[in-house]
Amino acid sequence: MRDGQTAHRMPQISLIIPTINEAENLPALFQRIAAALAGRDWEAIIVDDASSDDTPAVCANLSKDFPLRLLSRQYPTNGLSGAVLHGMAEAKGEFLVVLDADLQHPPERIGALLEPLEQKAADFAVGSRYVEGGSMEERFGLLRRMLSRFATFLASPFAGPVRDPMSGFFALRTETYLNAKRLTPIGYKIGLELMCKCQVKAVREVPIHFGARTRGQSKLSVKEQYRYLAHLSRLYDYHFPRASPIAKFLIVLAFSWIWAAPLYLILSKAGFQTFQAAVAAYPLAALITSLFHYRYTRTQKAFLSTKTPWRDFFFVSLFEWCACALGALWAAARVQHASSIDVFVISFGAAAVARYLLRKELLLDVRGIRREIRRDEMAA
Repeated sequence: MRDGQTAHRMPQISLIIPTINEAENLPALFQRIAAALAGRDWEAIIVDDASSDDTPAVCANLSKDFPLRLLSRQYPTNGLSGAVLHGMAEAKGEFLVVLDADLQHPPERIGALLEPLEQKAADFAVGSRYVEGGSMEERFGLLRRMLSRFATFLASPFAGPVRDPMSGFFALRTETYLNAKRLTPIGYKIGLELMCKCQVKAVREVPIHFGARTRGQSKLSVKEQYRYLAHLSRLYDYHFPRASPIAKFLIVLAFSWIWAAPLYLILSKAGFQTFQAAVAAYPLAALITSLFHYRYTRTQKAFLSTKTPWRDFFFVSLFEWCACALGALWAAARVQHASSIDVFVISFGAAAVARYLLRKELLLDVRGIRREIRRDEMAA
């Protein structure tokens, strides 16, 4: 008989543990889990993303003594978030608990994490470093603390007053997970995704001591931080389906104008007519916009409504350029005593209107839930 679970009973608790090269940490982790959950029915689902160390062999050995199942993903998708969802789909327990294998999340606090769920005092429980009683082994520098607070601020529209919404140590009922709509995670902040999309009404933060990694390699990298921003973009699309595309449009517009305006002024002072300066400067605005378009097509690839996003982008950009030229001609010819600024605002404003109308029509705002919304609308 394995610790904490008989052969004939379904587990009450399913632990979802994503791994990449965590072979050194797993034996100690399972000793601590077994001690924390002694007398309870539980299972652990290891979702391994093609580890190059001995993780599979270690799991096979541990499964002789603990209720452990190994799910290997040879071709991982959506990072740690995808691994967690893969494990949840296979879980059999009434409660789902997610924790890392690196020993930074204390298994001894699993019981405290489950308590508000079992008492039905919350729909979602988060192991928090930042509430009273919470602490961290590692001390972050000023820049790291500022970035963390800014990241938490960006997540506040979905997480509300939760102080540690990006924690990877959390628990929820399986029935809450099954209420999720349009799960589209990317990166490693799956808890934030579930809080946003599982119709969660009450979140309880449980204080934990976040330990220091002693073995293995950290998964936090610049790439993962970028993926977090991409994930936030999808969540804003979901939470604010009308306002988000407009806000993104205005951000891209502002960046393109900030770069193109100095070039326009330089050309005007170099002897170009205002019409010529506007026509010559606008390709720089289109180039800046193309960088954002590249990012959209890369991170939102699964949700594109067109098979030819770059052909469509080129067509729209050409139309914008023509609108810019016509606007500059009209301003130079019809606006009495038009200044360089007047011509810039009118010509680039005409291009912006053309961009907004055509990109909305062609769905080039690349919202992360657009395909599913259209499918739902058609079904209705």
